[in-house]
Amino acid sequence: MVKDVTHRLVPAPAGRIHLAEQGTGPLVLLVHGFPESWYSWRHQLPALAAAGYRAVAVDVRGYGRSSKPDDVSAYRMLDLVEDAAAVVHALGERSATIVGHDWGAGIAAHSALLRPDVFHAVGLLSVPYAPRGGPRPSEIFAGMGGDEEFYVSYFQEPGRAETEIEPDVRGWLAGFYAAFSADTMPGPGAPDPHFLRRSGGRLRDRFPTEAPAWLGADELDVYAGEFERTGLTNALNRYRNMDRDWEDLAAYDGAPITQPSLFLGGSLDASTTWLSDAIAAYPTTLPGLRGSHILEGCGHWIQQERPAEVNQHLLNWLAELPS
Repeated sequence: MVKDVTHRLVPAPAGRIHLAEQGTGPLVLLVHGFPESWYSWRHQLPALAAAGYRAVAVDVRGYGRSSKPDDVSAYRMLDLVEDAAAVVHALGERSATIVGHDWGAGIAAHSALLRPDVFHAVGLLSVPYAPRGGPRPSEIFAGMGGDEEFYVSYFQEPGRAETEIEPDVRGWLAGFYAAFSADTMPGPGAPDPHFLRRSGGRLRDRFPTEAPAWLGADELDVYAGEFERTGLTNALNRYRNMDRDWEDLAAYDGAPITQPSLFLGGSLDASTTWLSDAIAAYPTTLPGLRGSHILEGCGHWIQQERPAEVNQHLLNWLAELPS
């Protein structure tokens, strides 16, 4: 566990948000993705604090010790953006820099887009910003994979993925993390762990059995302990709101994010390679971009696989932001 970190709950629209805080100075809000927690930022909290920032990592709504509404629609993007703004205000601040990874990158991007009064800069890790547009997401994902089913479609039906995951949360998480880590992901020609057989298939059928270098027993204990306690339904509900988000954000079709921004991705991460067109569009979609860096030989869990490099890129970017 990270030393010298303050843990507390603060008010938010859905109830209360748990956060881990270290340091003083300008506020940097760190938002995790699936299936993680505030702990995903354990390497960044002390580095940011040592550089003079007030680093705060949250358990996103539905995770860890934050509130967990039962209503699936409570995990729509609009509500998660308001949670992020509420955290800033509950901490006595008027504005912050927001940095997110995976789904947290989507939350960070939309927080900057919808609440520019609160978020004056945005950092995105692993998942590029792509403005709202095109067909409904469920239609896009349903058409992927041919005879196989894409994992996002698999996650849509409440209870379906949970039936696979929850009998062995620890084993499933270990395999999921390994499947998308640079040193353990399946090689070229192996079945893609983003997909499963449409009839009777499971994601875990394609998971590696070895652990990535960044994930020791202690780290896995933290993640597994939280999800064994809470289950996975509330975390999966984020995926179950993608069509709602598409409807909610209709007024922002094609909208750019104009604040100073940063993107960090891994060269072996499918989120980076599949969405290369989104990265290429950054001059239009992120006109305030101050840096875009692809870490060679890195997978999806970028701030845990390459903490020193990520920390340096974050600190360099933060130092250049207007005061």
